[in-house]
Amino acid sequence: MKAIVYAKYGTPDVLELKEVEKPVPGDDEVLIRVHAVSINDWDYGLLDGTPFINRMFFGLFKPKNTILGSDVAGCIEAVGKDVKRLRPGDEVYGDLTGRWGGFAEYVCAPERALALKPAGMTFAEAAAIPQAAMLAVQGLRMMGKIQAGQKLLINGAGGGVGTFAVQIAKLDGVEVTGVDSSGKLDMMLSMGFDHVIDYEQEDFTRNGQHYDLILDAKTNRSVFSYVRSLSPNGIYVTVGGSMPRLIQCLLLGPLVSLLAGKRIRIVNLKVNKDLAYMNELFEAGKVKPVMDGSYRLSEVPEAMRYFGEAGHKGKVVISLLEQAEPDNE
Repeated sequence: MKAIVYAKYGTPDVLELKEVEKPVPGDDEVLIRVHAVSINDWDYGLLDGTPFINRMFFGLFKPKNTILGSDVAGCIEAVGKDVKRLRPGDEVYGDLTGRWGGFAEYVCAPERALALKPAGMTFAEAAAIPQAAMLAVQGLRMMGKIQAGQKLLINGAGGGVGTFAVQIAKLDGVEVTGVDSSGKLDMMLSMGFDHVIDYEQEDFTRNGQHYDLILDAKTNRSVFSYVRSLSPNGIYVTVGGSMPRLIQCLLLGPLVSLLAGKRIRIVNLKVNKDLAYMNELFEAGKVKPVMDGSYRLSEVPEAMRYFGEAGHKGKVVISLLEQAEPDNE
């Protein structure tokens, strides 16, 4: 089978399209013919080996997992003997963080990591959902019961997390402001943002505006900057970003809560936990993934470069469906 492989840390230039051995599912696994896969921050971080602490778990000098890609969607071709719920022919999707392997024509996955894809959802849409949508849903839930009329700001709003979060938050009547680069603002307004801010032109932490809730997909500022933008009793939730800033939130959060009465929270992602909920929202027409692409498998290096430039809108998706060839192995 064909796969995008890397043998050393570096830029997208180290990624190569190669013929590799087709995987065989374990007893509790299924073999998926991949039809679509999307790019996450994890993929880019593991590609260049940053932050360095990740190398302690995923390969100190070279990557242990040589095929990236975690958010996959495809059709089950074979199942292990202990698989109970899924069958060959089922169309599934899920997040394979921790094992990866999605930038390939085939990948094996534990049964528990997968949800059935609704018939009306394309494979590309399914691949765009898992990690970004879970971060959005779980980040919003950490804010407690969201009420109509509250003001929510999303930092890094034009990516996958932000475009899911705004759609979900608007279901509760929240007034949502999005912060991102100028090239994404029109798309963000079309997705339902009430207000948009170009971070290159305006610092939202110094414009005098206050928000009941802040959902941060970037975490690129001091925790005290975010606190300054919160209303009394406001809540700040981060879903990822700069490691030093995340550590600052972790260490200073209790102090901020004690002294200012404002809460600082970090999402501990529960992988695939809310896929059934996303299926419900999708089938009800309440949520639709925003996709940038699609790219072909051979174009993954180009897609990764584009992702690294942070100009993408929603999720960057790689589609294998039209390029799949009969397997003669």
